[in-house]
Amino acid sequence: MTPLLAAKGLNKRFGAVVAAENIDIEVPAGQKMSLIGSNGAGKTTFVNMVTGYLKPDTGSISLEGANITALAPRHIARLGICRSFQIPQLYLDLSVIDNLLVAVAAAHSAGLSMWKRADSPDRFERAEQLIRRFGLGPYAYRRVTELPGGVRKLLDIAMAMARQPKLLLLDEPTSGVSADEKFDAMERVMEALSQEEVTVMFVEHDMDIVARFSERVIAFYSGRIIADAAPTEVLKNPEVQRYVTGGHA
Repeated sequence: MTPLLAAKGLNKRFGAVVAAENIDIEVPAGQKMSLIGSNGAGKTTFVNMVTGYLKPDTGSISLEGANITALAPRHIARLGICRSFQIPQLYLDLSVIDNLLVAVAAAHSAGLSMWKRADSPDRFERAEQLIRRFGLGPYAYRRVTELPGGVRKLLDIAMAMARQPKLLLLDEPTSGVSADEKFDAMERVMEALSQEEVTVMFVEHDMDIVARFSERVIAFYSGRIIADAAPTEVLKNPEVQRYVTGGHA
């Protein structure tokens, strides 16, 4: 069976720095997986290559068997790979509902237009659906500048879902969220995504989040994959404990 995503022999260097070395990853549809590793280990480089923001020096990336390696980020998004960012990419002076209306309009096959309203009934319905699913109702008509960090994270992820992607990549979805709220926030995210039937890959430094919400964990170190298995197995791996978790299991 053809995997949803297949990365084969990815290599990427920045001068003398090896950011990716012979990366081979296959992701079946419907999987919930996380990428772990210290800063500079290669996680974000991999995400940037999959989403088209970086091009590998060698190797290939396929979505449902179609080669997407050379495509621009906007074309890859149209095919079904979207992402959120560690620092949410939002329109700060617009309300939550208006941010989502822009995202929904941009996701439409015709794209944004100066001659058509973004808040057509069908787009407004989709924006309201995302607000309900991500628990953003109390903030719907508040400007982004007024929102706490955790709510901004939820909005950024909701906007990424406007296109109804096949694969969603989340860059540190719980960063900026307080320790007391991180599990509730991640529960909200994963519950909302389960209703959208999307395959999820998230970069995360919090091993409690990784253990609780991942079906599969891929550990990076110095541009290489040092472990790829279920959370319990990866977090007990000696190399992972040495280079990633510092003995945390």
